[in-house]
This record gives sequence, structure tokens and C-alpha cells, in this order.
Amino acid sequence: MSEAESIRPKPSFFERLSTMLSGAPEDRDDLLDMLRDAHERKLLDADALSIFEGALEVADMTVSDVMVPRSQMDVIELDDAPAEIIAEMVETRHSRYPVIGESRDEVVGILLAKDLLAYLVNADAFSLKAVLRAPVFVPETKRLNVLLREFRSQRNHMAIVIDEHGSVAGVVTIEDVLEQIVGEIIDEYDYDEEADNIIAESATKWRVKASTEIEAFNEKFGTEFSDDEADTVGGLLMQEFARVPHRGESITLGGFKFTVLRADGRRVWLMTVERTGASGA
Repeated sequence: MSEAESIRPKPSFFERLSTMLSGAPEDRDDLLDMLRDAHERKLLDADALSIFEGALEVADMTVSDVMVPRSQMDVIELDDAPAEIIAEMVETRHSRYPVIGESRDEVVGILLAKDLLAYLVNADAFSLKAVLRAPVFVPETKRLNVLLREFRSQRNHMAIVIDEHGSVAGVVTIEDVLEQIVGEIIDEYDYDEEADNIIAESATKWRVKASTEIEAFNEKFGTEFSDDEADTVGGLLMQEFARVPHRGESITLGGFKFTVLRADGRRVWLMTVERTGASGA
């Protein structure tokens, strides 16, 4: 090694970063390919890959992709007595609730469970209207990355979703958005009952938890998928793809189109199932 080489300064962080990025991807698909290649070469673990994928893909998703549908909303009516409100909170165990007037299209405010402490302190002076927070309304077409930015800047955790006609379509929480990036979060508005594993979005389209048993799926849709190799619908998809499918990937089986809504590097969490009209299982 020459004297000049021995005293050559080490490249700075930015120089090394520039060298690393000399083969920079030209578009998002290239970047995803590079990240997945890094995962295959053990440079990224499955969780890190999932976060990168989620951060890139969340900009393509809208509120309607992740919201809790109107029919599944737990609400409090404005004229409910405090005792009724407490009973509802004990049963559903959420931290905040939409408060409605005459119907679910009339959301007058958001009640935080902690604000009901005022009733326990002074029941005679308690007024539900006085403790309500102003509701935030968002269109179902709003991009999730925009909504997340608004949630953070406004220090808000819940928004009421409205459709193109101005009717309430559902509710969305900050946890619904974050789990698209970091993976499943066990949050208060997740569907916990088996009866809610399959949620109808239209006459021909459903939102289905990947943990739904194949037997239950077959019974619901009249299909004949085998459960010899996989017990759940998520397992069925992994079997057909021969790997863990990524968000947005689709496959048609038995007359239904399965599209992955939520997945990480290890498993599928949520999908949509749409009837295609084709026959056969």
C-alpha cells in the first residue's frame, strides 16, 4: 500500500450512502424488488420488510379500504341515560364512541370514555352534550397517508367516514391506518367475534379475515375448498401462492377472486373476496 493510500481519509457517511444508492431504483416496483431481495439475503427481517412495504403501499389505499363499516359501529345515542352509556361501555370496552342523534347519519360528537368520569364525580350536574368532542368527517376516498398526517397534526384518533352522498359510511381510527404499515394491532375496533369474520361490502363482495376457518367459508359460500392442507382461508391462499402473498395480490379460486388487503412477511391478515361468476372449487 502506498503512502498516499495509507493516509487517504475514510469515505464520509454521505459518500458511502451515495455509493450504496448508485444503483438506485427508478420506480417503486424496483424499490420493492430491492427490499424483497434484501430480505431473501437476510439483510432485512420479515418485520422490517413488512414495514417498508406498508409505508410504500399506504399511499395507494383509501379510507374505505380499512374503515369499520357503518353496520359494525358501536354508537351512543344523544338521549341515552348515563347508566345506559356506562352499560354500553362495559360491554364494548372502547375508549371513544360516536354519539348520534336521530340516526347514524347524524353524528353530533365523539364521547371519550374518560369524560364520563364527570358523571361519577357529580351526577346531578352531568351533561352529555357538554363533554362531547367535535366529530371529524372524512370522505371514504381520502388517501390513508393524508389521513395519517391529519391525525398526527390534529392530535385526533377517530374520524367519521362519509360517502359521496354525505351519509355515514363507517368510522376509521388511527390504529386502522398504522396497522397498514406495522402490521396487525389488536385494537378496540377490531372484529373479535367469529360472526364478524366475513363482512359483506356489497351483494358480490365481502371482507374476510384470513383466520376464517375453511369449513366456515365453505358453509357461507357453498364452496368445496379442502381443509386437508390448510385450516384457514389465509392458509389456503399461502398454499396456492406457495409463499406469503403481498398486499394487493389477487388469485381466483372456485369462482371467487381473493385480494390481499393486509399481510406481513409471515402471514395474511385480511382480504376481500369477490364473486366472479366462474364455477368450480
